[in-house]
Amino acid sequence: MNTGAEPLVDFHTHSHFSDGVLAPAPLVERARQRGVGTLALTDHDTTAGLAEARAACEASGIRFVPGVELSATWRNQTIHLVGLQIDERHPGLEAHLARVLARRRARLGEIGERLEKRSRLPGRELAAAASGSTAPTRLHLARVLVERGFARDQQEAFDRWLNRDTPGHVPAEWPTFEEAMQVLRDSGAVAVMAHPHRYRASAGQLRELTATFARLGGAALEASMAGMSPNDADRIASLCRRFELYASMGSDFHDPAVPWNPLGRWLKLAAGLEPVTKLLTTAP
Repeated sequence: MNTGAEPLVDFHTHSHFSDGVLAPAPLVERARQRGVGTLALTDHDTTAGLAEARAACEASGIRFVPGVELSATWRNQTIHLVGLQIDERHPGLEAHLARVLARRRARLGEIGERLEKRSRLPGRELAAAASGSTAPTRLHLARVLVERGFARDQQEAFDRWLNRDTPGHVPAEWPTFEEAMQVLRDSGAVAVMAHPHRYRASAGQLRELTATFARLGGAALEASMAGMSPNDADRIASLCRRFELYASMGSDFHDPAVPWNPLGRWLKLAAGLEPVTKLLTTAP
């Protein structure tokens, strides 16, 4: 629990409406216990949990920031874009999410068929069991594979059945980076590039990606995250300064059983960086 003078903030969290474990209300309660004063729920490609999270935050005295994490493709790589302070009822956003969720379900179905044909697993049954979430992901299928005894843990499920060069690999087909950015702009969101330090990109490629992000209206990079090394933090801080972007911070929280990314991040940023909180107008 936070015992410091300043409340914690967290602009990147996931509930069971995407690939998190907790429902929004228990997630908010856990955030309250951690001393979080400002919280965004940013489920993958769905806003289904925002109403519950908003009500729980109001009851707990936490400032709530409605959010979403969009999946996009840039040069054959999946890039995640967090939208903060979104208008969740914007027709363009709703239509975009409906299309992406249809793709997610179709992809899981195809993975199930491949597992059945190539490995004699009950792939269709496994995929159906994993598709119950509002925004089903491969992580849901990995959990089912572990539950049914086809993998010791989630990492083995990915390595043996779901990753590239495995029987169940199906490449993702997300909207383009430009499409996703357009949706965020149209819905009035503050656009944040999620975990830029994790992408498989050279220094030059990451600069080019960041330049494109800034040109398309991007506002901030996630510059303070759980597990970020000092070297990564320096790299992202440099990009923020170079492209005059704000800095966001978040845990990317999914599961209370994972100890390395607890809810809430201290607002400790490198010199010269401006926190994304300055762009947010959501009332407490």
